[in-house]
Amino acid sequence: MIKVGITGQSGFIGTHLYNTLGLYPDVFERIPFEDNYFENSEKLYQFVKSCDAIVHLAAMNRHNNPQVIYETNLSLVNKLINACEATGSKPHILFSSSTQEERDNLYGKSKREGRMLFENWAKQNHSQFSGFVIPNVFGPFGKPYYNSVVATFCHQLTHNEEPRIEVDGELKLIYVSELVKHFIDRILLFAESKAGSNTETFNVPHTKTIKVSSILAKLNDYKSSYFENGIFPNLNDPFDRNLFNTFVCYIDHEKFFPRMLELKTDDRGSFVETVKLNSGGQVSFSTTKPGVTRGNHFHTRKAERFAVIKGKAVIELRRIGTDKKFTFELDGDRNPSVVDMPIWFTHNIKNVGNDDVYTIFWISEHFDPNDTDTFFEVV
Repeated sequence: MIKVGITGQSGFIGTHLYNTLGLYPDVFERIPFEDNYFENSEKLYQFVKSCDAIVHLAAMNRHNNPQVIYETNLSLVNKLINACEATGSKPHILFSSSTQEERDNLYGKSKREGRMLFENWAKQNHSQFSGFVIPNVFGPFGKPYYNSVVATFCHQLTHNEEPRIEVDGELKLIYVSELVKHFIDRILLFAESKAGSNTETFNVPHTKTIKVSSILAKLNDYKSSYFENGIFPNLNDPFDRNLFNTFVCYIDHEKFFPRMLELKTDDRGSFVETVKLNSGGQVSFSTTKPGVTRGNHFHTRKAERFAVIKGKAVIELRRIGTDKKFTFELDGDRNPSVVDMPIWFTHNIKNVGNDDVYTIFWISEHFDPNDTDTFFEVV
């Protein structure tokens, strides 16, 4: 078991890293961290003593006074180093720096100098250090107007706001799950090497180069096709899939779902369209007996739709790592309707009626028993 702690655990990247480590309970033990530990020496000392690896993500990105950013970020680095020295701890430290190191601003300067402080500490103490120089990161649950332009655009388009392009620059992007994989791979590599002094600067490769205007064009397409008309876009390209999954997570699900389907009835019977696609995937059908619950699992990359076409059902969703539960009541006999499942939301469906529930499921990938992307957790 590798004991891993994450400063900035509750932030955008920290949340994804913490939740992903939780998918491998036989490999990693997560050491909880709270931001107030930096103001409590006893708690910070106990934290560093408990960790085999510490991913230092805690930082200030924005402030009206750039000098405050610079001083805050270096203070956090020094507090972590001082805690390690005070306790004699030598964890593998992985530091989140930025490609803004190359720019002439105080944020980039704080990242560059922070990386050098950690590297010097590791060399002097015969410890391990990985300095990650990271491009622009995007993904679900990022904070609008703070973490990335993608988060800002997604929030604006799903909340009746008008996005504006200040500078139509070319961005080098990495999806948050791709970045998390780099962190985990490095933790495993250094744990296996069991080397003493080992320091590195790891320039994290971007996985997409795209102009700001092209990002907005794709998101506008998602708004018109999916948000307004319920049509799933083509998700065959990994970047498009990741961008769509990001977009979906900014929708107010309590107001957006369930979506009623148009039921067409004549002398022959009834007809209803359940899924409109510009993508591939797999369509399945199930019956659920009264009182039975299906699901209680989540996905980290697959988009999914539940369409209840007969019977009474309750669908529940809860974002992993949170307590808030979304509950939707569907009656397929009166109003066939759908609920879509965002990634990192555990979900289930329960028959609450007296007759069988008939459900049509669409998911964006064919089922692969060797890579199910299905993780069980009760809603």
